[in-house]
Amino acid sequence: MIRNNLSGIRFERDTRTARITLNRPERHNALGADDVARMVEIFDEIEADPAIRVLLLTGAGDRTFCSGASLDQMSSGQMSGAIFDTMTNRLAALRVPTVCALNGDVYGGGAELALCCDFRIGVEAMRLSVPAARLGVCYPIGGLTRYVRRLGPSIANRMLLAAEDMDGVELLRIGFLTELVAREAFEDAVTDRIARLRDLAPLAVQGMKQIMRGIEEGSMDPLEASAIIDRCTTSDDLREGIAAWREGREPEFRGR
Repeated sequence: MIRNNLSGIRFERDTRTARITLNRPERHNALGADDVARMVEIFDEIEADPAIRVLLLTGAGDRTFCSGASLDQMSSGQMSGAIFDTMTNRLAALRVPTVCALNGDVYGGGAELALCCDFRIGVEAMRLSVPAARLGVCYPIGGLTRYVRRLGPSIANRMLLAAEDMDGVELLRIGFLTELVAREAFEDAVTDRIARLRDLAPLAVQGMKQIMRGIEEGSMDPLEASAIIDRCTTSDDLREGIAAWREGREPEFRGR
């Protein structure tokens, strides 16, 4: 396991899995400008390493996943919505599937950080609140677009315009959460999700993620999509997957 730690961000990776832990539990894992810059650097490292097949994002402690941008730095001008956007846009565009393990409550920009991930696993007692309208903050267009596209205008209105507090059951019902589990089952649920994604055919998983993101954004070029599909169709991974299926064994995908 390789570790690369700063006070606010803990980064670990093994052969196929990268793990980022927001590491300021005493401040509800709020993110400052330096943390945002470090997160973007980590995303670049993940993109450059074809061996990594999945990213896990979580928070330290058991109270809060993330409370978004540091309010102190927002007040001082060190942090802004535009700076925060550089991180969330990069996370949403990552090549590999991403799992957000919501170890506790979620506030403000922490909700958008989770929304950038492909899977969100929450604990039963968690709550979510996006108090931008209570503070006088207007989110930038990138974040607002993500809420509307991924949750729909009605849910975005409730979260952002009305600043509603929501519990885990409601978050699962509206589609914000992929899974909601008891605290004692949380680690096992996260481990199982990571193991499943890590062992699937990476070219197919990453290719479908890229195409689906383009469909969501209305930017998918059919010719580009066809090229992605053709790469999978002619890959060693497809041949291995079919052979393993016929032979009744687990496939060993190599991403080529």
